[in-house]
Amino acid sequence: MDHEVRQPLHARVAAALRAEVDDHAAPPGTLLPSESALTERFGVSRSVVRQALAALEGEGRVRREKGRGTVVVDRADHRRLVQRAGGLHDQLATGGAVVTTHVLEAVVEPAPEVARWLGADEVLRLERVRSVDGRAVARIRTHLPLPLLAGLRAEDLEDASLHAAMEALVGVRPRRGSRQVRAVAADEGLAAQLGVRAGDPLLLLEGRGAADDGTPLEVFATWHRGDAVSFELDVDDVRARPLAAADAGHGHASGSASTASSTTTTSPEGRAVDAQGLLADLDDVRDRLAVLLARSGPATGPSDDDLMSRIERRVEASGVAISVDELLAARDQERR
Repeated sequence: MDHEVRQPLHARVAAALRAEVDDHAAPPGTLLPSESALTERFGVSRSVVRQALAALEGEGRVRREKGRGTVVVDRADHRRLVQRAGGLHDQLATGGAVVTTHVLEAVVEPAPEVARWLGADEVLRLERVRSVDGRAVARIRTHLPLPLLAGLRAEDLEDASLHAAMEALVGVRPRRGSRQVRAVAADEGLAAQLGVRAGDPLLLLEGRGAADDGTPLEVFATWHRGDAVSFELDVDDVRARPLAAADAGHGHASGSASTASSTTTTSPEGRAVDAQGLLADLDDVRDRLAVLLARSGPATGPSDDDLMSRIERRVEASGVAISVDELLAARDQERR
């Protein structure tokens, strides 16, 4: 080992062994070489090797057993079904894990750009750290609309589910919405809160959540430890299908559930609906759109711009991709 490198020797030994564990070159259950063998391999003293092994043990990667040696630990990660509206607390607690939540901050502030979708001038911004079995696994930022959820208090959310607290307060919780997943590097702040190193990979889940009737309830961003949480998706063969924008016979947008194409079909206007696994068929899409239009008020009510903005927000929350032209046509048919 090159002793001229400024990084401490024990850190370099730990990094080399950590890479072998994380890459499964030394899979769970593997007995690592003895201290004397590692001393010879890396050309360092036994005290350096012991420091390196202690670091890996502190990270939960290995376990040092008296009379046996150092064993690679099976670090079973926690799985999150990202297509489900339920939060991380609900999913992990259901699996029997001990889930705790610490509220770092709860601040009322003007709605930032990222939370404009909520349609509120002011929001409650929550900053939380979620731990599983004593280990921090996620850092959560959530924006909630005010005054709808003004009754939520930070103390009510300590070691508790936000969605359960919502339901207890206003009788609704997020049931639908949208999700985006990205890989990002931990900055200094996230690294300190999650117990990782700056630059370590994190899984960022961003999304919006709405009630069954389309009422916006939350905009969130959750940074997950990449070595502690994995994302899972249920996959089926439901494909995007076209939606007829104006069905004069029904007075609203409609589609036929009996016509499923093996590929996404696009009309000359480039219109298509992706049910995203939330809607069983196009009849459901039609019915939901009719409800959304009806709830947006009569023609003598809000202005066209306000009406369309409300319809678009609710359709987006329902998980249905639909063009403005389709919405206009459907609205006109509904008003006739």
